[in-house]
Amino acid sequence: MTFDQTDHLESVLQLGRYLLMVDPIIGMKWLTKVLMYGGSGLNIMYAKTLDAMGIDRSRIWPTGAPFHGIMLKKQAVPLGQINFPTTFRDPFNYRMETLTFGVVGFHGTYHANLGHPSYTKFMAVPNYTYQKLKMPGPCGVITISTSFQHAYECEVECC
Repeated sequence: MTFDQTDHLESVLQLGRYLLMVDPIIGMKWLTKVLMYGGSGLNIMYAKTLDAMGIDRSRIWPTGAPFHGIMLKKQAVPLGQINFPTTFRDPFNYRMETLTFGVVGFHGTYHANLGHPSYTKFMAVPNYTYQKLKMPGPCGVITISTSFQHAYECEVECC
């Protein structure tokens, strides 16, 4: 997989400024505000997203392991964990893997955050500069693109 001039997106004035936002199908729902952040060791699903998806919280299994670094100088204890099939696609090529998400009860700007475990499972390579994510698929390389506008809108909502 390579990144070259064909990956150029919209405007070079904003290169590397925004986070990588993707829109996978998680469970049976197409989520449009999913943050890809390889610096995190967790995949996070917000309880509010779970509720909006119509998923019964009884499907969450307990975990006693707290995690750090999500809220500044505090540990967070997840409500539990849940598995979802997660699909990245283009019109002719797709890739689906089952991911484990830590479900958290606090508010987040995004529908979910995909961390290092998702990069590993999908064998995905990010390019934050051009807002692209590439991964192998059954019919060749899958390129997932986002827009600077979408990332900007999420950033404004967060602030």
